[in-house]
Amino acid sequence: MTFELAFVLALVVVTVVLFVTERFPVDVVALLALGVLLVSGILPTDESLAGFSNEAVITIGAMFVLSSGLNRSGTLEAFGRRFQALAKRTVIGATFGLMVVVGVTSAFINNTAVVAILLPVVVAVSRDLDLSASKLLMPLSFASMFGGVCTLVGTSTNLLVSSIAADHDLEPFGMFEFSGLGLIFFAVGTVYMLTVGGRLIPNRRRPEELTQTWRMEEYLTELVLSADSDSVGYTIAEAPLTRDFDLDVVKLRRPGRGPLPFTADMVLQDGDALVVRCNVNHLRRLLQKEGVIIEPRARWREEDLEPREMVLVEAVVAPNSTLDGETVVTSEFRERLGGTVIAIRHRGELMREDLKEVRLRAGDALLVETTEGRLPQFRASDAFVLVSDQPIQDFRPDKAVPALAILLFVVGSAALGFLPIVASATAGAVAMILVGCLTPEEAYRAVDWKIIFLIAGVLSLGAALEDSGGAALLSTLISPVGSRFGVVALVSALYLATTLVTNAMSNNATAVLLAPIAIAAADAIGADPRPFLMAVTFAASASFMTPVGYQTNTMIYGPGQYRFSDFLRVGGPLNIIFWLLATVLIPVFWPA
Repeated sequence: MTFELAFVLALVVVTVVLFVTERFPVDVVALLALGVLLVSGILPTDESLAGFSNEAVITIGAMFVLSSGLNRSGTLEAFGRRFQALAKRTVIGATFGLMVVVGVTSAFINNTAVVAILLPVVVAVSRDLDLSASKLLMPLSFASMFGGVCTLVGTSTNLLVSSIAADHDLEPFGMFEFSGLGLIFFAVGTVYMLTVGGRLIPNRRRPEELTQTWRMEEYLTELVLSADSDSVGYTIAEAPLTRDFDLDVVKLRRPGRGPLPFTADMVLQDGDALVVRCNVNHLRRLLQKEGVIIEPRARWREEDLEPREMVLVEAVVAPNSTLDGETVVTSEFRERLGGTVIAIRHRGELMREDLKEVRLRAGDALLVETTEGRLPQFRASDAFVLVSDQPIQDFRPDKAVPALAILLFVVGSAALGFLPIVASATAGAVAMILVGCLTPEEAYRAVDWKIIFLIAGVLSLGAALEDSGGAALLSTLISPVGSRFGVVALVSALYLATTLVTNAMSNNATAVLLAPIAIAAADAIGADPRPFLMAVTFAASASFMTPVGYQTNTMIYGPGQYRFSDFLRVGGPLNIIFWLLATVLIPVFWPA
């Protein structure tokens, strides 16, 4: 045990703990690990920064652009309209069609984009059918993962493990090398979700008004200011009512003028009626305050919050959003977007009090009161995925054929061996701009830079783990399984270990850290590393048991009003089924 080895192992442990606890954004944690390696000198500078020029990282960035170009052509939106029409005839047929099309699409473009487009469509369909949206959102997310394991470009983990294999002088993965086992997983997973899994999904979200869905009735009340109120003459932001009682004003009605759009610097006047959100204790204190008349409503409805220009919307914090890790205050939510957050569904818990101190995370669902004029900002923002409002985008249907042709060129040229995938994907991304599917600015925005920095940082940590001998050391914990029980047992052990880790932290980080260990374990028993790399690759994208291991699960967590245990109940048996299938079939498809 050298100092370098001990240092790297300690850094890996700290990094994994920070990934799992989500104390900091994952890209910040990865860059922190990279910075430590640079400063300590454990890893040479060129090796530390090699992740930014890694072929997989460049390919993943290009695939973001390709996915965005296809999306802007309106292809996915057209499927959403078709799904809505089909769902009115048969729910089971619509669910099956949803899973098949989502799976096939996710095999070639970024599945986060697919889920983001269809999430509000699914919620709207469930409301039309008087069906719980939670029954459809989990199949939507899981189907995107089923499809992702079918091709090389289906998910970033496939590209990463292929790149790691190439770095070890092994044959890179082929475009459709995954497809045989991937399609079996796809078929079994779809049947499971349409039968046993569907029955296990609880009815969490009912098709009700937003105020009922968020149980806001008892927390919204109306107060009227009299002439002797302490708050008259103050702006809304500085008024004693909002400053001393932690109230959020969600509507203002002025005598003779009716409901008004308002800002924090609007001065309150005698007779102003305010709809406020606050807790019961604050209401009791308000009753004792001179100059304030409380006029509680027996029942608040959604239309009570939508006079004229005012609207109530539900939005989920997108994966890798700029809001991730911020609070409502530090993000300057109201100033930047012109909306008031009146409730948060955070990690399965509905929060309606002390919202200013809640640290937002990807997947949190926000109930926001804003104006119709501000809605375009919410729709255009990369920070959100709107759930209650289907985004209105300026699609370019005349670019649908060129976008599909470019995607076919990228996949076909790589599959036939005419070009490496990094070359075809990069050329395809540039072509999307040249033919007008995307503007250069849209292409830059399409790249999820947090994912890029996460992968680049973790690749440096994986390189340090291998160079220091850490991968070889850790492989000694698992290689005796292969030596004693054979290749099948080692494949099974690696798949199970990867599944458990990927359900707790980023699938990309899991793949990068475990792939070198899989190669070292294969070398230790003198076997071909390919089946073990496949075990890591397939398992890293099989994150069904938690809402935090995979981005699409995170996206549906809040809107579906799921609990953490729901994913364990539905996804746990599915993970076991896939583990058993992988144990039997990986050695068949890839003999050692």
